[in-house]
Amino acid sequence: MRGGVASVAFPFRLSSRAAHTRSVGDIDTVNTIMCEKGQKEKGSSESCHHCKPKTCANMAVPPAYADLGKSAKDIFSKGYSFGTVKLDLKTKSQNGVMEFSTGGSSNTDTGKAAGNLETKYKVKDLGLTLNQKWNTDNVLTNEVTLEDQLANGLKLGLDTSFVPNTGKKSAKLKTGYKRDYMNVGSDIAFDLSGPTIHAAAVLGYEGWLAGYQMAFDVAESKLAQNNFALGYKAGDFQLHTNVNDGTEFGGSIYQKVNGQLETAVNLSWTAGSNNTRFGIAAKYQLDKDSSISAKVNNASLVGVGYTQSLRPGVKLTLSALIDAKNFNTGGHKVGMGFELEV
Repeated sequence: MRGGVASVAFPFRLSSRAAHTRSVGDIDTVNTIMCEKGQKEKGSSESCHHCKPKTCANMAVPPAYADLGKSAKDIFSKGYSFGTVKLDLKTKSQNGVMEFSTGGSSNTDTGKAAGNLETKYKVKDLGLTLNQKWNTDNVLTNEVTLEDQLANGLKLGLDTSFVPNTGKKSAKLKTGYKRDYMNVGSDIAFDLSGPTIHAAAVLGYEGWLAGYQMAFDVAESKLAQNNFALGYKAGDFQLHTNVNDGTEFGGSIYQKVNGQLETAVNLSWTAGSNNTRFGIAAKYQLDKDSSISAKVNNASLVGVGYTQSLRPGVKLTLSALIDAKNFNTGGHKVGMGFELEV
């Protein structure tokens, strides 16, 4: 009886494996034929489009509208803290679920101090993030975000703020969706005067980027914001141009010259004005722990900065802003920043 069962079961398993092998072999054969056909059609040794892997160059997700031209903006803004003394501390729990950050700053001209506290809780399995903020202006902010759950690339969020002293409340419902070639987002801000709808979209193809941003005031039934942007990104080079409300024109260029040197140029102009704003900035990495930054604009304001990593998680930043036009009259500003991350 056992021999009968074994004699029946063994051929069945053997035939199943053989069928699987034949089906896999058929698929490989079909792919090989398709690739060979593609090579013959192209007249080259490259794989055809059926077998050629998708690359980041033609399948990358474009940035959000607010992040267009970000590389150039960072060269002009990061590494400087003119007129302030800042202290920032960041830490997180051992399992990475909880994150805490706090910061404080003091204005060297007025002596006014400000501080903030932020806690973030992440539930990675559910794609859920809870974020709470408080600052010395006594503004409490809560943010709930759900990402990649209802659909891959879809992000939903709810922001609320409350000011205990005045009782002022506000809320904002946010949505965003990103995938290959596109990045869109919208939010509805609820206020006592009426809701305002914000929306933005960026399309990208082979390095070219085109974006649109708008804001619609429901109470007054009119556009409160109407912005366009066009740019190009290719490896170490980025170009960005924008038109805001048909009156403000701007552009920036970012170039990574080599592994140590980064440069940026920005230009802006307002219709009806002869004043064109222009600036040049650069950042040079001295070594893995230190870097220097410098920038200058058409108003003859010269900014310099030095950043030093004292040890892993400890960073010191020194900066100064010099008014070259009025060098002898003073009014120059210095700043210092200290960052701790554990």
